[in-house]
Amino acid sequence: MTNRERTSNILHFKAADRMPAVHFGYWTELLEEWAGQGYIDRSILDGYCDGGPKDNELDRIIGWDYNWQHVFCGNNGLMPRFEHKVVKEFPDGSQAVQNGNGIIEKIHPGVISIPAEYDYLLKDREAFETLFKPKMALNIEKRVDFDFFGRFNNDIYGKTDVPLGIHLGSVMGSIRDMTSVMGMSYLMYDDDEELFGDIVDTFAEMQYEVAKAVLETGAKFDYAHYWEDICFNGGPLLSPTLFEELCAKHYKKRTELCHRHGIDIISLDCDGVVEKLLPVWVENGVNVMFPIEVGTWGDQFEKARKRFGNAVLGVGGMDKTALRKDKKAVDAELERMKRLASLGGFIPCPDHRLMPGSKFELVVYYCEEIKKIGW
Repeated sequence: MTNRERTSNILHFKAADRMPAVHFGYWTELLEEWAGQGYIDRSILDGYCDGGPKDNELDRIIGWDYNWQHVFCGNNGLMPRFEHKVVKEFPDGSQAVQNGNGIIEKIHPGVISIPAEYDYLLKDREAFETLFKPKMALNIEKRVDFDFFGRFNNDIYGKTDVPLGIHLGSVMGSIRDMTSVMGMSYLMYDDDEELFGDIVDTFAEMQYEVAKAVLETGAKFDYAHYWEDICFNGGPLLSPTLFEELCAKHYKKRTELCHRHGIDIISLDCDGVVEKLLPVWVENGVNVMFPIEVGTWGDQFEKARKRFGNAVLGVGGMDKTALRKDKKAVDAELERMKRLASLGGFIPCPDHRLMPGSKFELVVYYCEEIKKIGW
């Protein structure tokens, strides 16, 4: 069977010859470690990206079948993005830097982490109307490469055996990236709830039209995919009630679009504890949890399956920290993956990008063993 066939079969509760070895990429610092240890050539670091040629080369070296993030889309973000520039420098050498979403981040030299939010531009109606709304305009001819997607089936889809997805964008996660967590909280509850709804609706309608235009080219996709990241280790960053009010209609509209084009696997990437937002996603057509972070809170997939039945599928759920430890820890995760796989509709995958300290030999071992899981 091809990877496309076995993946589709497993997620549709059909027979497959074996489990695919699926991953979600790497921290760049890990690839630098492996290059320094002599496991990979340093040239792989140049131009590495999910689903790209360097990623595929790593798959061959390590033994992965594919990265779940083989996704394609038009430009469904702010267009053009804000200028990336330093707006302030501090005595300790850190800088306040404006990013492409209009967030001012504090960057500390030598610190490898998610930058701290320092300030933001999207604070009121005037900023939305003058700075952001023009960047959310459709401009479909500029947002969608119709020539690329017109040739997609012959040039891309027909030349690979791995599942390919259309990226549907983000209903709320990208809004958080424009407002900051603090700014989003103020807009939702203290400053201007109506404005916040307008921001969500305007951005969502543009993303819907971009996805619609891509699908109408006839390009084939095996699944659709969202990115959200609006939860943390204590749950969602906004109330589930407000999330449903603002976002449910947009998930439903995009899901129905995908169904009209024969796509019934709808994946969504959200880190953290997602339990309280799952009802909105599941009831509006999202059916694949990814990457199902284990974190300090434990397995989320089995609990979701018990709650929603076979309406919830999964790709992920493998505690990647085991790959920094030893063979015993990896074997324990493999046993847990076998148990989850036995539920059906589940494909094991490390629960986020492999981080520094992951041992090359353990990753190779995991790939070999995960392929031995039958279905």
